[in-house]
Amino acid sequence: MYSTCLVVIARNEAARIERLLRSVAPFVDRMLVLDTGSTDATAALAAACGARVEHFTWIDDFSVARNRALDLAGADWHLVLDADEWLISGGEALSALRKLKPDFVASVELRDQFFDGELRQGQGRLSRVLPGSVRYAGSIHEQPQHQLPVRALDIVVGHDGYLPDRLEAKRGRNRQLLEKALAAAPDDAYLHYQLGKDADVYEDFAEAAAAFARAAALPGAEDQSWWPELMTRWLFALKKLKRHERAMPLAESQLARCADSPDFFFVLGDLLLDLAADEPARAEDLLPMIEQAWTRCLELGERPEQPGAVAGRGSFLAAHNLALVMEGTGRAELAAELRLAYPAPGHP
Repeated sequence: MYSTCLVVIARNEAARIERLLRSVAPFVDRMLVLDTGSTDATAALAAACGARVEHFTWIDDFSVARNRALDLAGADWHLVLDADEWLISGGEALSALRKLKPDFVASVELRDQFFDGELRQGQGRLSRVLPGSVRYAGSIHEQPQHQLPVRALDIVVGHDGYLPDRLEAKRGRNRQLLEKALAAAPDDAYLHYQLGKDADVYEDFAEAAAAFARAAALPGAEDQSWWPELMTRWLFALKKLKRHERAMPLAESQLARCADSPDFFFVLGDLLLDLAADEPARAEDLLPMIEQAWTRCLELGERPEQPGAVAGRGSFLAAHNLALVMEGTGRAELAAELRLAYPAPGHP
């Protein structure tokens, strides 16, 4: 049987650490919490939940901390989660790892909790189940380094790091680390892309658009798996800034490269609708393109394996938008059929 261990790095997470550890404890052999300088009860609460607690001096480098925790854990399989996450479902899949050879990396589904209390998929699937030998690279937005196949496991993890109080508490932290990393590697497209995402989260769309533009201009960026998400977020930022004249040719140039991304076509439809609202004289010409964009989303369906995939953009969210357009253009029957075919979660 292969050993399994939950691996966590945490600091001042007394309000959340028990939720995480209690949700995972029944399904793993052991738990390791690496405390990076807490001044609250994080360490004591983790120990009371049965976790082994070790301490580490934080040096502004997430991969160094994660790798130290992995070294200490020393299991055949490592489940890597953060204190603001918790296991929603998939305990059986975690338990089953004991009988699986650690020769692949596994992804889990992450659902973000927002201020309305709902949990929605907003980051796609993330590689969080790692063989014991895999380690991380990158001081911020660190990534596991490996050449192994990736399998999707039926594991769902909740995350409340985007709640307003959590975002405010972290404001500036990631930006500072990203700018420090970029000072050492100014031509790293991934870091510019992450800087844009950080600005996007805080609705600084001008900074987000500028960072995405810098990332896209760097060699090799277009070959990365996250390229469609970069384009999608860039288009969204340009729409919020009302820079339609820049967004439209950019979108047209990416139709082939992002052809299998429902997120891209969802935001494209949104961009076109915003343009039609601002320029009513063009609305009649834009309407067929808006419908085509959201219809393409439904043709592609959900693609949770894509970086940054948002649940619903390949199904009920696109159908809802299409239905509104159809109702507004006298096609109520078609709109009703769409709503019936793609009901929102929790609504029959």
